Amino acid sequence: MMADDKENLRAVWDGKIPVCFTLATDEVFTAEQPEPMFLMLPRVSYLPLVTDKVNRHFIRYVDPDDHGEMWLEDEGQPLKWHNPIGVLFDMAEAESRLPWTLTVHFQRFPEDELFHCSSKEVVESYFMSMVKEADCLKHNSRIIGNMQKRDHKQLWLGLQNDKFEQFWFVNRKLMVHSEGEMFRHIPFRIHWGDRHFIQKLIKPVSADGNAVTLGDLLRETVPEILPKEDSDASSHRVIIQGCVLPPEVPLQWLSEHLSHPDNFLHICVLSA
Repeated sequence: MMADDKENLRAVWDGKIPVCFTLATDEVFTAEQPEPMFLMLPRVSYLPLVTDKVNRHFIRYVDPDDHGEMWLEDEGQPLKWHNPIGVLFDMAEAESRLPWTLTVHFQRFPEDELFHCSSKEVVESYFMSMVKEADCLKHNSRIIGNMQKRDHKQLWLGLQNDKFEQFWFVNRKLMVHSEGEMFRHIPFRIHWGDRHFIQKLIKPVSADGNAVTLGDLLRETVPEILPKEDSDASSHRVIIQGCVLPPEVPLQWLSEHLSHPDNFLHICVLSA
């Protein structure tokens, strides 16, 4: 890992989102109204890993005999905890309404919209399954399969405890490739509206030996969002890690530098 690479990776890791948490008004059980809670949340983490304080702060104000698992809502939309926080934020187009205000619920869990998350072990299981899927796409499972259990644990603890060095000591092995031998396929997911994510097998190098770019991927997967031939304007924006990137950026570079800790490149498609 080159020094400039480390600086880029560190900048992505350190990305934070200011969030204001408020308890749903119809769930307040006490005479005292709870104060909102403000936190800076890591873009690369998951909500269940960083909201223990939120749970402890607000659960004192709800009916002790009528509450269940905590879940979060943004303007009426339940937030899917299994997506990274940065992806949830970008898809909510919340950059113009900071701090991002989320409503805390302990009742009426939306069973048809969210997976239950009873513990951080559930997040760990989901996260590691994503990492393994990404390595299958990149290296035919060769890297993750040769790691020991302690490496898997260090990867997880690095993310859970927000330890960049601890995480990347292991994760750099999953990003390795030799000169002239790129990843087999690029692990990516396209998030667009309320539809299921889009995922296909895309190689980082074309059959004629050229680097496949972000624009190439979009033409292959979501051509309807690209500008029409008679227009330079697009009806959509494409966001990766909070940034709008030019279409000529190679996918290999994006995968190495802007993937989330699950080793997937999460691409958000928004209306222009």
